Amino acid sequence: MALQTVKNASIRGIAAAVPKHIERNMDLELLGSMEERRKFVETTGIEQRHTVKNSSLCTSDLCYEAAEKLLAELQWDKNEIGCLIFVSQTPDYMLPATACILQSRLGLSQECFALDISMGCSGWVYGLATICSLVSTGAYSKALLLAGDTVTVTKSPFDKSTYPLFGDAGTATAIEFLPGAPDMKFHFGTDGSNADSIMIKDGGFRYPFSADSLEYKMYDGIRRNNLQSTLNGAQVFTFAISKAPKSIKAVLEYAGESIENIDYVLLHQANIFMNDKIIKKIGADPQKSPNSIQEYGNTSSASIPLTIVSRIPDAVRGDSKKLIVCGFGVGFSWATAVIETGNLVCPDVIEV
Repeated sequence: MALQTVKNASIRGIAAAVPKHIERNMDLELLGSMEERRKFVETTGIEQRHTVKNSSLCTSDLCYEAAEKLLAELQWDKNEIGCLIFVSQTPDYMLPATACILQSRLGLSQECFALDISMGCSGWVYGLATICSLVSTGAYSKALLLAGDTVTVTKSPFDKSTYPLFGDAGTATAIEFLPGAPDMKFHFGTDGSNADSIMIKDGGFRYPFSADSLEYKMYDGIRRNNLQSTLNGAQVFTFAISKAPKSIKAVLEYAGESIENIDYVLLHQANIFMNDKIIKKIGADPQKSPNSIQEYGNTSSASIPLTIVSRIPDAVRGDSKKLIVCGFGVGFSWATAVIETGNLVCPDVIEV
């Protein structure tokens, strides 16, 4: 099993930024009649979403704003930040890596390890494991994990199976080398045989961009082009309610913890019905599993840190809390961790 322990690394703060523009699903004609819209909101839990519509905002802009706010409140010397990792599937360019651009934009030292990771729904947990592993060696005293997506730009405005589900956000997580910090325990999994369940077909090097990529066509009754993502909702649902509970149970056993000792269970925000099923399967108290999907929708790799910042900021600003964080989705990919936080710097959600 893909299990990992990380020592000597501590989360010092988390910040999140979203676009000011709000789209409310009850106003979305794409969903049909008012009754159909009410049913959609009730089933998914998604009342509204913050989106980059009618703006030039990119994921890096949102992550930049979150990072600047967080670093200011932490009062960190930027020259001491030796590692920056950017997790996103909506980078600024095909090349160079967006992490390189953010290093310069944030005014970090040129003696900085900078890396992009292309991951979606599980990305924050994967990024956390990666950056904390680097920090745990003592090679870097301070580090920044930037994670998010402007995923709405990849959805067809004519596709009611995807467009109403997603919102945009960027987050920043500050990590510090701290000998004796509580261990972080991780579990990971991958099933690439289902990669086409969530996919943008064109624009890479397997199927390069062409004029045909822009042409809208009907796919199983859905109008979209090949630069916009497909989503097999049934396959994703079956995957999520199967793999996420197993991953949570595996990491709990690995950590020697019980679900009763966990203060909060923070799941990727894909669908409230789906998350309720997962919580029931692991036997957790629903009151310990806050959801931010009502206000922000599915924000891909930003969803877990955004939920922390928007739903339990006072809790993580206070004394030590044990958290389960579990991301699952595109890839198929999943990742779960048991982490302990305390006295975090956690600014209110920033609107850009």
